[in-house]
Amino acid sequence: MSNEGQAPDLAGDRGFRSVRESAYKYALAGCAVLSVLTTVSIIGVLVLDAAEFFAEVPVLAFLTGTTFSPNLEPVSFGVLPLVLGTILITIGAGALALPTGVLTAIYLSEYASDRTRSILKPMLEVLAGVPTVVYGYFAIVYVTPALNAAITGLNGVFGTGFDELGLFNGLSASIVVGIMIIPMVSSISEDAMSSVPDSLRQAGYGLGATKFNVSLTIVVPAAVSGIASSFILAISRAIGETMAVVLAAGSQPPDMPPVQQAFGIPYVAPTDVLGLFTESSATMTVAMVNIAQGDISGGSTAYQSLFAIGLTLFVITLAMNVVSDLVASRYREVYE
Repeated sequence: MSNEGQAPDLAGDRGFRSVRESAYKYALAGCAVLSVLTTVSIIGVLVLDAAEFFAEVPVLAFLTGTTFSPNLEPVSFGVLPLVLGTILITIGAGALALPTGVLTAIYLSEYASDRTRSILKPMLEVLAGVPTVVYGYFAIVYVTPALNAAITGLNGVFGTGFDELGLFNGLSASIVVGIMIIPMVSSISEDAMSSVPDSLRQAGYGLGATKFNVSLTIVVPAAVSGIASSFILAISRAIGETMAVVLAAGSQPPDMPPVQQAFGIPYVAPTDVLGLFTESSATMTVAMVNIAQGDISGGSTAYQSLFAIGLTLFVITLAMNVVSDLVASRYREVYE
């Protein structure tokens, strides 16, 4: 075979270099295979153990039950209160983090100077490195007393008659989890906005638009796929948070709000839903920790419920990631 077209082997180590490149290739492929096998193994264990639970407890009773009491009589494995607690804290955290993160990203991308951005962005991202237990401590020591002081002030000035928050409550947990995910929203959104070509901005300025108009009507729509991805990732992070939630919100699942009837149509009063923020509000992750660290014997139905809850949480986060990919692919813009 002719060697015409190949680079001359001036160093005389072509054979060694070929072996070295092959070693790199197989080492990297091994890492990829190990990652896939780890993921598949985790899912397999989760599904198999959850199947043992569902052999004892019907799936419908698990998904529609309104009481979760795995170790106290009467034993009940309804996951709805845990899902409700998870949704409440996630919605509260999202209501704080999503608008704050996007507005911060707009400032960093469109208004801040290079020097200001180089200082503020790393400082903001430090929030993501704070241990979650610190956020829980922050909620108990500072956030809840501050909220109670504000409620006392409102009651004194306006006579609103709001009840004070308990030591463990969903509102404080929502606030600290929201603060926790702000860096994720702002950082990813700012990267998406910064990747928008300047030619689009210049076109807007050429038409007489102000910086504010260009930011909201050109940059944000052009970066919407990245912004949507940051939302989904941040919400997924909030759903899976455990330590901050268990310290701030406690470990008692919330009571399901009463379903009322109006003209034959069932509904839940908004005041009943908002009232849940003032009470302890355990999430699915908190329930899993309680089961794993409690006195429940391994292999029992109560213990197997840990995997059923984990599988439910996995399905929820997987669905959110799929939606994120669909949104990102639907609105992705490619610029030359």
